[in-house]
Amino acid sequence: MGTALDILKDFPANTHAEWLAAVEKELKGKPFDKTLVKKTYEGIDIQPMYFMHDLEGLPLVDTLPGEAPYMRGTTASGNRVNAWNIAQEITLADPEEFNRAAQYDLTRGQNSLNIVFDRATLSGQDPEQAPAELVGKGGVSLATLCDAKIAFAGLDLTAHPCRITCGPLGIAPAALVAALVEEQGQSLADLEGTLVVDPLGVLAVDGKLPCPVPAIYDRMAQLTRWAIDHAPKLRTITVGVEEYRNSGGNAVQDIAYALATGVAYICALLDRGLGINDIARRMNFEFAIGNDFFMEIAKFRAARLAWAQVVDSFGGDAEAQKMVIHARTASWNKTEVDPWVNMLRVSTEAFSGIAGGVDSLHVSPFDEIFRTPNEFSRRIARNVHIVLREEGHFDKVVDPAGGCWYVEKITAQLAENAWKLFQDVEAAGGMATALEQGLPQGVVAQTAAQRAKNVATRTDRFVGTNIYPNLLEKRQLAEPFDHQGFKEKRTQALKAHANSVDRQACGAALAAITERLSILDGELVTRAIAAFRQGATLGMVAGALQGEGNEITVKPLNIHRGAEPFEKIRRATEAYTARTGATPKLFLANMGPIPQHKARADFSTTFFNVGAFEAIGNNGFATVDEAAQAALASGAKAVVICSTDATYPEIVPSLARQIKAADPGIMVILAGYPKEHVDAFKEAGVDEFLHVRVNALELLTKLQQHLEVIA
Repeated sequence: MGTALDILKDFPANTHAEWLAAVEKELKGKPFDKTLVKKTYEGIDIQPMYFMHDLEGLPLVDTLPGEAPYMRGTTASGNRVNAWNIAQEITLADPEEFNRAAQYDLTRGQNSLNIVFDRATLSGQDPEQAPAELVGKGGVSLATLCDAKIAFAGLDLTAHPCRITCGPLGIAPAALVAALVEEQGQSLADLEGTLVVDPLGVLAVDGKLPCPVPAIYDRMAQLTRWAIDHAPKLRTITVGVEEYRNSGGNAVQDIAYALATGVAYICALLDRGLGINDIARRMNFEFAIGNDFFMEIAKFRAARLAWAQVVDSFGGDAEAQKMVIHARTASWNKTEVDPWVNMLRVSTEAFSGIAGGVDSLHVSPFDEIFRTPNEFSRRIARNVHIVLREEGHFDKVVDPAGGCWYVEKITAQLAENAWKLFQDVEAAGGMATALEQGLPQGVVAQTAAQRAKNVATRTDRFVGTNIYPNLLEKRQLAEPFDHQGFKEKRTQALKAHANSVDRQACGAALAAITERLSILDGELVTRAIAAFRQGATLGMVAGALQGEGNEITVKPLNIHRGAEPFEKIRRATEAYTARTGATPKLFLANMGPIPQHKARADFSTTFFNVGAFEAIGNNGFATVDEAAQAALASGAKAVVICSTDATYPEIVPSLARQIKAADPGIMVILAGYPKEHVDAFKEAGVDEFLHVRVNALELLTKLQQHLEVIA
């Protein structure tokens, strides 16, 4: 019996050249690059296979987890000792409902409190001041210390890591939470987590900031200095680039704009007297996780690598060079049609994030994009984490993607491409100036346009929406939220609170804030905390903190979902059916025996099902006359001819002419695109051609217009 060495001798490994020769032989003249190489939105060519030689010239593949520049993770133990935090957002608007949900979820697997305030709170407005549509939108409504006591009753904020959205100015929501911690008798020194203060992120999303950027950086410096002295475990600076991805951007843009935003914050705080180590150690980065599984793993590895180099260039020490990452699954690729598929999408995205080494993660509930998630959808999303940990054992391995030739190669390519784009932003004057000029918005829009084209032609696919639709789907309706009624309820609570406040003491506390605006130490935050304890509302404190200066505006990002155009088409057809009682129909003129027409008939049926049209099928017709008579008898105002390219020349001209002669108002569609006959078939009466490269969005829209589903 031979040894392993004998086997290797008898069966030598094939070389790359031999493999390439075998592939080219099978391609039979088709170009390798166009047939087997995938072009990505990041400008990276994905090869069909990777080899050991692909690692040549990559200097970091031999580094270990926990070693600078941290491509493989910021700790040597990875998830083995401290697994990622399960940081699910709880977005219920009412403080009491928020409290019940938080209590429930924290006893069922969630181990980090992810606090999202509503838009009114984040804009520094009390419920009575804010437009009704902002009150309760997107998160919990808090205006006073009394509200906070209700929302967090029975919850020790120092017992779990917290992520707290704080808006562009940051201090008012942060001070409200800090006042609550002190009121509960806990120590701020034990408060751990992140205050999400990201003014440039807010500027990119909302298109405006309430006051000039220098004043906002003053508040960031004051909040950071306060945290250094009073809450050393709290991060006070966030770089959030989720919405670049949710506007259709790519991984290169995610990394580049994160670097540029981070550098802007470092420079601003260095100018205000803080040291690089104090700044960088209090920074947190937030990304959305897209659907390209391996690219997203590489994104987080490349981001850590690039950020370590940035901080090192500022003189930051090894600990300061570590990037702390919170991630959430992207909204761009989620669908309101067949939303159950979102459960599958977030599973692969969470897998990418964890394999890429994120520190905390929010997995989107399947219904997040169209309603406030309920107990069921929150549970399923939360259990994605738990299954990956308890059943997938992702807490038992360090850097699971490490050493994969494919991932290592694209990590290096991502880092290189992102660094170039980052340098472009710096050359333009930095992130704030670039946003004012519309540069990042324009770059992202270009990528989004490429994506939109590929979605329209179904090169990029949304299962259940622009391909493989489920016409038996029971639609999940958005549960209406009475913003006006909720505003009135919150306003009444605010009035009741006002009756218990010592107005003189409250006014003095607010005046003390205003007096301290220009002094860049942590005392301003301490005074804001004191104001809340004297009964001040969040709107009062935010107003005192804002100071003078006009708001600035830029062109905002175009946040949207890729599937929306197809969803619109389907919903329009469904509305027509509900209104008229009749589903718009097409007749399939299937020619010849079943093997001859079945492939194209099936393709046509599923294609038109995407728009919720009904396709009238049959087992095929032997003659053109039979097909024409059946098509006209069906009453359908659109006919799809299905057969083979070989039979079309003798079938199509005669069939199209007969149909058009009997009823010129019938749209004739040919399944296929026989190039040499297209002009002749059009002349015979064929209106459209259905094939794999067709712009599905355009064809379905034309059909809706023809059938008078839409104007």
